[in-house]
Amino acid sequence: MQTHLADFIRDTDKGREAEAILRKCVHCGFCTATCPTYQLLGDELDSPRGRIYLMKQVLEGGEATAITQRHLDRCLSCRNCETTCPSGVQYGRLVDIGREVLEEKVERSALDRFMRGALRTVLPYRNRFTPLLRLGQAFRPILPPPLKRTVPARLRAGTWPENAHGRTMLVLQGCVQPSLAPDINAAAARVFDRLGIRLVAAQDGCCGAVSHHLSAGDEALHFMRRNIDTWWPYVEQGAEAIVMTASGCGAVVKEYGHLLRDDATYAERAARIAALTRDISEVLRDEDLTPFRLAKPQRVAFHPPCTLQHGQKLHGVVEAMLHGLGYQLTAVPDVHLCCGSAGTYSILQPGIATRLKRNKLQALESGAPEVIATANIGCLTHLQSETETPVKHWVELLAAS
Repeated sequence: MQTHLADFIRDTDKGREAEAILRKCVHCGFCTATCPTYQLLGDELDSPRGRIYLMKQVLEGGEATAITQRHLDRCLSCRNCETTCPSGVQYGRLVDIGREVLEEKVERSALDRFMRGALRTVLPYRNRFTPLLRLGQAFRPILPPPLKRTVPARLRAGTWPENAHGRTMLVLQGCVQPSLAPDINAAAARVFDRLGIRLVAAQDGCCGAVSHHLSAGDEALHFMRRNIDTWWPYVEQGAEAIVMTASGCGAVVKEYGHLLRDDATYAERAARIAALTRDISEVLRDEDLTPFRLAKPQRVAFHPPCTLQHGQKLHGVVEAMLHGLGYQLTAVPDVHLCCGSAGTYSILQPGIATRLKRNKLQALESGAPEVIATANIGCLTHLQSETETPVKHWVELLAAS
């Protein structure tokens, strides 16, 4: 794709990166076949190829409009198109750049600014999010059914072992996960304890994903630098890995080296942190999981989050482990498609998100599973809001075995 970027971005780092990505695109359209929003809406401008054209026009100095912004807002950032693309177009990075440019050039409505500002002000901060969640949970029994489904029931965390072991790994607690599903990380700690690994919760807060995906770049970098400062002493003491139990967080933390590459103070440490970051499935696939084999088979439908299968390219890793441990994995049609959660997407684009959720649940429940398992707190909460089938993080299944 020939490009002639405008002066405002041509000689910048983002401009050079965007141009390199644009030049890889050969207009083949393979991406349209696996794009969830194009499948639903049937509009070329709601496909990766269409959005690339829109971004190219703006980056070349064309008019930036609210219509352009709306089509980019509808993108789930699922990166399914990257898995499909034969040319290796890094669409996820391009759409982040395009959104940031549009954020500067197009004024959003007052309601839109409020919604996005509220999400950035509340979600990354546990001390703000948890009280609001608890208030909703207190009134949950008397809420009307449609509203009740949006407020998850309160859950409790199991024990977190504190046994000393020769091996130590860190775990990201995250921002909303400790309040929504507090047993996920505790379950991971119990599993690791049985394997002779001490799991340390050294950080309590956001990985930077919320701000990053809402085009608040400087704010996102603040969270990233804070996390690096918190983890670094443990890294110097020999921590083996930084474990991610939320694949959405893992996809972002693995990008720390790229996102902070121009920061003279943090670039080297950010690259080291990114290299140490591993999804929990990457850690456990290399361990002897014999103690977790099932005595009695259990039917499980596994939903691999987009951030796991497309963002981190770890499709099939969890499925292979569960199968090897005796779980009966049910067939899931269109397993590559997004469930519609996509971080804050389900709040900002509820109509599309709900349609995707219902399609995904129909596929997941088609094999009559006893439980639905996944690997990301956003997907878990989103799916559980509209099904009676229990939705769990897959590591919780191991901890209970």
